[in-house]
Amino acid sequence: MKMKIRVLMAKPGLDGHDRGALVISQALRDAGMEVIYTGLRQSPKQIVRAAIQEDVDAIGLSSLSGAHNVLFPEVLRLLKESDAEDILVFGGGVIPIEDAVKLEKEGIKKIFTPGTSTKAIAAYIEQAVLEEKGNESPLLEKPSGIDHIGIAVRSIEEALSFYLNHLHLEVEKIVEVPDQKVKVAFLPLGNCKLELLEPLSSESPIAKFIEKKGEGLHHLAVSITSIDARLRQLQREGIQLIDAQPKIGAGGYPIAFLHPKNANGVLVELCEPGTEGTEQ
Repeated sequence: MKMKIRVLMAKPGLDGHDRGALVISQALRDAGMEVIYTGLRQSPKQIVRAAIQEDVDAIGLSSLSGAHNVLFPEVLRLLKESDAEDILVFGGGVIPIEDAVKLEKEGIKKIFTPGTSTKAIAAYIEQAVLEEKGNESPLLEKPSGIDHIGIAVRSIEEALSFYLNHLHLEVEKIVEVPDQKVKVAFLPLGNCKLELLEPLSSESPIAKFIEKKGEGLHHLAVSITSIDARLRQLQREGIQLIDAQPKIGAGGYPIAFLHPKNANGVLVELCEPGTEGTEQ
């Protein structure tokens, strides 16, 4: 039976506007969570006391007053003082990105900046709580690094001259991926590699990319774990996928592409290196 997640939503300080907090509260309820809303102008001490009394899994703090750098850390301090650090704390509101980075380093699990969809917030909180309880494998960790950078070229043979003769890189291998109608040259570069992508036919996605945008940077590939579970999580967060199911890429391991509209026009590829697969 799926555990029922309990969340306390609170408005610390003198901020008198709670529309955003109410919208998030409703979104979390729609996602199946129990939400307790404490109302306006709550002190950190009142918030922590209520969270412990209600036995919640997470506290959501909403601030529009500019006092987040004082109030949010105080909630964390009081939770630690009360031996209740297992309660996750997330926040949102009008919070500059510089302050968001600082608050997350201090222990706030996540700061949701303006424009974040309620679907993404609900999915993140659910996953974070389940991971904290040990009920789910970790999916919210950062990618382990850049696996490769894909570069679209009309001809690998012609393009290699620059990379071999001027950057002094070496070709690891060249393979064809018939299903994707592309030939790929792998050039190791530090902890990642460059992939030169040459279309095998006019129907190749790479051919269409070159026709529309010309040769150049095609995609950025990041290394992750548990690609199947990651794709399901991204769908819950409202991310548009090109590949709902992973496929085997030129490197011989599972890959999946996310729609470029998610990342301001950048085509992002997820890779799970080290997972056995059959190279296409």
